[in-house]
Amino acid sequence: MRLTYPLLDKINNLSDLKALSESELPQLCDELRDFLIYSISNSSGHFSSNLGTVELTVALHYVYDSPHDKIIWDVGHQAYAHKVLTGRKDRIGTIRQYQGLHPFPFIAESEHDILTVGHSSTSLSVATGISLVNQKRGIHADVIPVIGDGAMTAGMAFEALNHVGDIKAPLTIILNDNNMSISPNKGALNRQTEKIFNSEIYHSLRQKSKELIPNIGPLKSLLKSTESAFKTLFSPEIANLYRTMGIEYLGPVDGHNVLELVNLFKRLKGNGKLQLVHVLTTKGKGYLPAEQEPTKYHGVGKFNPQPQAQVQEKIEKVAPKPTYSKVFGDWLVAHAQDPHLMAITPAMIEGSGMQDFYKVAPDKLIDVAIAEQHAVSLATGLAIGGFKPVVAIYSTFLQRAYDQLIHDVAIDNHPVLFAIDRAGIVGEDGQTHQGAFDISYLRCIPNLVVTTASSGYNLEQLLDFGYSYNGVFAVRYPRGQAQELEQQIQYTSRELLTTPITLGKGVKLLATEKDKYQFFKQENELLGLDKGIAILNFGNMLTKALALGSEIGASVFDMRFVKPLDIEIVTQLKNFDLVVILEENAEQGGAASAVFEAMMQLNVLVPSLSIGIPDQFIPPINTNLIEEKMAWDLASLKQRIILKLRDITSLV
Repeated sequence: MRLTYPLLDKINNLSDLKALSESELPQLCDELRDFLIYSISNSSGHFSSNLGTVELTVALHYVYDSPHDKIIWDVGHQAYAHKVLTGRKDRIGTIRQYQGLHPFPFIAESEHDILTVGHSSTSLSVATGISLVNQKRGIHADVIPVIGDGAMTAGMAFEALNHVGDIKAPLTIILNDNNMSISPNKGALNRQTEKIFNSEIYHSLRQKSKELIPNIGPLKSLLKSTESAFKTLFSPEIANLYRTMGIEYLGPVDGHNVLELVNLFKRLKGNGKLQLVHVLTTKGKGYLPAEQEPTKYHGVGKFNPQPQAQVQEKIEKVAPKPTYSKVFGDWLVAHAQDPHLMAITPAMIEGSGMQDFYKVAPDKLIDVAIAEQHAVSLATGLAIGGFKPVVAIYSTFLQRAYDQLIHDVAIDNHPVLFAIDRAGIVGEDGQTHQGAFDISYLRCIPNLVVTTASSGYNLEQLLDFGYSYNGVFAVRYPRGQAQELEQQIQYTSRELLTTPITLGKGVKLLATEKDKYQFFKQENELLGLDKGIAILNFGNMLTKALALGSEIGASVFDMRFVKPLDIEIVTQLKNFDLVVILEENAEQGGAASAVFEAMMQLNVLVPSLSIGIPDQFIPPINTNLIEEKMAWDLASLKQRIILKLRDITSLV
């Protein structure tokens, strides 16, 4: 690693970048890549995707005039170099930390972040809208969406291409082609591109052109023209796809030759055309372990970037406790021989813990690429054909297939099991990735059963039950380590925790202890209340609920089902002074709302306290700070209960 960066140290804004000579840009790219390797390895963040866009980012900002010219980063996990060059270099080490830089472009952070983004495939639609505004207002500016080949698999991208090709809105679309999204890309378009540029004849002719034409003096331009001709000759299918849609196709071009990119962008700037530049890049460029294993290094925690340290780490690494994703993946492996099972993922094999299942049953796992809508409707087709589809999908990505969930799955009540990962607070990725809304947007859909896993074992139980259920069944579970029964048995019994699943039924795990409750009240001068407190848990907060209930003498119920709700438990709530509801979901419309609705219908008029995600978007937050910042630690929960009890006693 460098200790100093002679050129990068001079760059505090885009004016500083433009003051460099073109001949200095290759060195700047080397320094910038080295700086990113050092910074991300010391802080965490998206790694391999950012190393692949260094030259592209430098060239774009060197030629175009941001923010007058709008550079729109699709997904945005490749925009760290963009952040460095646009005045945020000194804070790049705070990415994905509480009150640090956002891990994606964030409109409130910089005038150069044109769009707050974290989900893929939105850039082309937004860019088309901006281009139309420019035309209507007579603004002469370029609009440059930068979209990866993985994001181009989404239906939304093709919808935008179809529209923009029809209206001929001037755009310079940068297709960043690294043959990856997070995992290797899937689909016919990717397969055709890969076949062309990996062919022996293409590489043979490309090499012969270099041998026949010396790379000196005025012959350099002839060499480049020859390479361009070869690329066009061997990529007519790709070029014609876009040209058929009315989009001028240029490329492919070397995405790691910054001078070639600069010269190209200079020719394209301000020409008022609708054009697509096909840029070939390498994910993880410049850091060999990331080039060799780009999926592993897509998102990283802190690590020692020295290659020899990677080898040592593999030797010394202790196996971590299983995550909920791993529990789900192991469940799939255990059911791999079931002839009716088919698993579906929208480009998240590794993220959803399905890699082992893919190894043992590759014919039973369908990766549809970044196409959530298609994934859900595909499941309907499989169900109609007699299979039992399991759709593994993140909470925040299921939002993108909401109409398909209602229209194609729920109306006819097809037997589809949804394994909803990353439900609740996911931490560092921020507003676009928090799984804060799935209970709210799922429980209002008829025919849909909605459940919440409270431990790794309970997740297995719910998956088993949901797989056998003849209808739409959703199991939600969070990111991170699965709660273990051993953590919970210290407060209750294994027998209760492992109670078999019954549709719409929860489990009472702790009973009110009047002695503890009276002491808790007296210590806080809360008199006149003698029935006790009921804590209703939905999901991953069960261990906390049990610890809290044990300390204050409360009854604790693990509800398991949000829909259908356990009406018998709700009816029992009339026997308590206070009902406390815990959930990792938005309080508005969530599990607490379901309980309140049922209490009103049953005339169970008991004071209640909802503890969930407040009515706000949750910014990037370190996992170890979640309890503190959300006031979910035991001390804060007790204080909130005391304040609520004081409100109640003031009314008695």
